Amino acid sequence: MSDLVSRSDIDGGIALLTLSGPAAAKGFSAEGIIALSTAINDALDDELVRAIVLTGSGKMFCAGADVAAFSRAISDQSIVSFIEKLTDTLHPILVKMRRSAKICVAAINGAAAGGGLGLALACDYRVCSESALLVAGFASLGLSPDGGTTWLLPRLVGDQEARRFILENSRWSAQTALDLGAVDEVVNSSELIARACEIGRQWSKWSHHTRESTKHLLDVQSVQDFESHLKHEQLLIMAAGASQGFAEGVASFLEKRQPNFE
Repeated sequence: MSDLVSRSDIDGGIALLTLSGPAAAKGFSAEGIIALSTAINDALDDELVRAIVLTGSGKMFCAGADVAAFSRAISDQSIVSFIEKLTDTLHPILVKMRRSAKICVAAINGAAAGGGLGLALACDYRVCSESALLVAGFASLGLSPDGGTTWLLPRLVGDQEARRFILENSRWSAQTALDLGAVDEVVNSSELIARACEIGRQWSKWSHHTRESTKHLLDVQSVQDFESHLKHEQLLIMAAGASQGFAEGVASFLEKRQPNFE
């Protein structure tokens, strides 16, 4: 594991990924984005992992791009290819997180800005400390939004609230983000990781098919008409019928015990 992103495996199939201070402050530097991509991909591909908890260090969850690197790339006229390489690395991670059966939890310890905000939004659950801060930051740099923020945020807070957030270059405190629905809960910083891991265990205890299909259906529901979506649900629940998870769920119900999904 890179010294920019550390991994701790916790009971219950939880992989805790922590961005180091430099990585949290400049997570999308050329080195940082590769380390982050590698760490997340390894956890997503690990059959023993059921949930991933992402967090940062100090005052930063993930502050997005390395602006000094942007300046250097502007000077040597490599900025367009530099941005392309960063997004070519980031975007597949976000898609894979959304499609994976693994539950992804953002433990937002500090500022989540730019692409770092997109990383948090791509998770299935967001728990943050009282000192957490959500910032888009694209407008002040003369950039258009990225990191999935214009797809993910409107689904949480609504189109107009997302529009205001980005174009007013707002900074949402933890409480404001909670009130608007951008995050799921706010806890004391001393409880942040434990609570994030608890959510990871709770949400990942269900069958692989249940987790994967639920995430998928919720992601596509806004781009399908109702009849098409019902057909989509039918195909997936039929596939579930042939799964070992369904057999275990039925058996546990009849035997009046808790299911044990592998």
